Amino acid sequence: MFSCLASHYRKLLIALSVTFFLGGKHVYAQEPVAMESLHEAIIYNGDTLEYKVLGALYLYAHMTNDQRKARAEYNRLRNAVYVTYPYARKAGAVMNDINSHLVGMNSKSERKRYIQSREKDLKREFTTPLTNLSVYQGKILMKLINRETGNNCYEIIKEYKGGLTARFYQTVAFFFNSNLKQPYDARNEDLVIERLVQEVQKMYGISDISRQNTL
Repeated sequence: MFSCLASHYRKLLIALSVTFFLGGKHVYAQEPVAMESLHEAIIYNGDTLEYKVLGALYLYAHMTNDQRKARAEYNRLRNAVYVTYPYARKAGAVMNDINSHLVGMNSKSERKRYIQSREKDLKREFTTPLTNLSVYQGKILMKLINRETGNNCYEIIKEYKGGLTARFYQTVAFFFNSNLKQPYDARNEDLVIERLVQEVQKMYGISDISRQNTL
């Protein structure tokens, strides 16, 4: 009898333990919460697909000989513009000032005296820096002076020094593969130079509004 009671007691303990365990789990377990999130989507051929932007993919390749040549030519031109534009701007300011004074002078002797009085300014702003430039840089400088004054260098020299002197300098320029009469075409032939000039102007905070309005 005693063993029978013990057996029933053990079964009762086991039942109570299982009930307590399951009941505890039921009491303390948390219900799962549904999480919501928004995603961009795109409709493609009637199907709604998640829209994602992939990271940038960079492709690298060796430059061709033509590309290296083009880059070298561009860097050479860019360097020439950066070197010569400050000179062209200063020389152009002097020349424009001289031209504005010459407009009201009809006497040749009076014009000659005035030009001689400004000759030091011209040498300081134009002649002296020119001697330190390469032939290529000198060619770019002549284009930029045309840009700043609206006149080519041949016309300027002819006005200041006479036709014979201008023809002499034109001959010298020819032997150096250059041309004092070369024009400046900001829209076509010299478009790259014009963009480089604007780059220099932004760097130095130079305004060129009057010219931009005419382009």
